[in-house]
Amino acid sequence: MKNFILSIFTLLLLSFCIENVNAQEITKYDFLEVIIVQKANNRGKVKRIRVEEQEALVGKTITIEQMEDLDTTAQLLNYMNTNNWEFIDRQAIVSDDNDPVWMSYIFRKLK
Repeated sequence: MKNFILSIFTLLLLSFCIENVNAQEITKYDFLEVIIVQKANNRGKVKRIRVEEQEALVGKTITIEQMEDLDTTAQLLNYMNTNNWEFIDRQAIVSDDNDPVWMSYIFRKLK
């Protein structure tokens, strides 16, 4: 009987002493793709910034019109940085020497 009471007391003590263990929450991000068309042989001068409607823009303070009105990639990066969007990746697509260069810029922001 003494062992039984001792084991129950130990179990109760352990149950009160153990902290609640919470699973680590997965960080969720919104991702945004911005397409920049640059002239091929003109030191990367931007011809056009294009942003399509994306779910990541719903309810955000940035707009497609504001991004498309920017003139350089530096302005785009500064604009996104001031609005707390983190630059993740850039990929280029070049088809021919005289064709424009299509750049895909990927940004992310915590949801």
